[in-house]
Amino acid sequence: MSAPEPDPEPGQEPAPDRKRVSGRGRASDRAPGQRKSLAALVITLGALSAFGPLCLDMYLPALPQLPAALRSTEAMAQLSLTACIVGLGVGQLVVGPLSDRLGRRWPLLVGVAVFTATSIGCAVATSMPVLIGLRLLQGVAGASGIVVGRAVVADLFAGRRAAGFFSTMTVINGLAPILAPLIGGQILRWGDWRLVFWVLAGIGVALLVATALVIDETLPPRRRATGGFGALARAVGTVLGDRVTMGYVLAGTAVAAAMFGYISASPFLLQDGFSLTPQQFSLCFAANAVGIVVAGQTSAVALRRGARPLVLLTFGVVQAAAGALLLMLAVWLRWPLGPVLIGLWVLVSAVGLTLPNASALAMDRHRPVAGAASAVIGLLQFGTAGLTSQLVGFGDRGRGLALGVVAVGCVAVAGVALAMARRSAPPNDVSREPTPQT
Repeated sequence: MSAPEPDPEPGQEPAPDRKRVSGRGRASDRAPGQRKSLAALVITLGALSAFGPLCLDMYLPALPQLPAALRSTEAMAQLSLTACIVGLGVGQLVVGPLSDRLGRRWPLLVGVAVFTATSIGCAVATSMPVLIGLRLLQGVAGASGIVVGRAVVADLFAGRRAAGFFSTMTVINGLAPILAPLIGGQILRWGDWRLVFWVLAGIGVALLVATALVIDETLPPRRRATGGFGALARAVGTVLGDRVTMGYVLAGTAVAAAMFGYISASPFLLQDGFSLTPQQFSLCFAANAVGIVVAGQTSAVALRRGARPLVLLTFGVVQAAAGALLLMLAVWLRWPLGPVLIGLWVLVSAVGLTLPNASALAMDRHRPVAGAASAVIGLLQFGTAGLTSQLVGFGDRGRGLALGVVAVGCVAVAGVALAMARRSAPPNDVSREPTPQT
């Protein structure tokens, strides 16, 4: 028999009902034969959280085909990408708070179903305005998987266990922006840009089935938010007004923003600046993906052995700073390829430490409105990703100096935000001492 839940510290929110999704007891009470359910939950939530990169990055290699195919311009083709980014950001801000009120399961199922339908619509679109409108809806629908997935973890787990769960999800989610363009490029060997959307529709069907089978409702009616849209807006405002939460969120988001800058700038830096072949460039992308996996798994193991999420987040920011500084020096002083690749690997790998632990710390503080907290995290991540993707394009892209400056700037923001959060958090804050697990 497991011990009862401890009373919360003064000023600390009570721990959530940490039952497994099927409702048959706590994860710690699970029999060995039932562990497959938890593995299925990890994989499903990780795949749902990868909707953003799948929508954006798998589509990138096909972008040059659109103007001629739809009798349009390059600017309009780029707008189809921007529409999806806007949808992913705004969609999280809408779906997250709604899931606090309506529950997690049905907003998630509807979102995945709409994502599948809009992917089919994109595949058969005959004009650029129609494609842009569908891409906006596709982004809004895809946002449901990202925002509700984080909220489900917050419903089920707290403290170190939540951070460990986020770490495992980050392994899947972190691979997506690295590997999606490579997958898109391979798809184009067998067909045109429409085939990319047919593949996305197939992924949507698979995830719809997995969601229906694996994820049950994790937010019981007694814990749901009440009130109208005013209450939902106040929930978002509560999260935005919490300096500690925003410090953690910005720390993880800023490091991730540096990674998205790398994704945008690296083809020019490595292929134009260092004359790598597409195959060599793909190997470099794969190496960084391995770095995210290693860091995410290291975080999960450290959490199981008693490490605190705040310590791992701090270490991740320090690691990112080391990588950004090395990259900056390498491109500024025109060092050879080796130091540049090492700097990139260290910088990108830090995402596996920063994102899961920042998410766990932020979500722990706002479990009653986990959907709103998840929406704020997602909105900031996609907003900063879009910003850094543009900033790294300044100057000579083949030299990579803009990427180095942006990376150092992002990590500096992460360090300041983390210091602000640590200074503002009270001694008995839930993020300093994670909720004990039974």
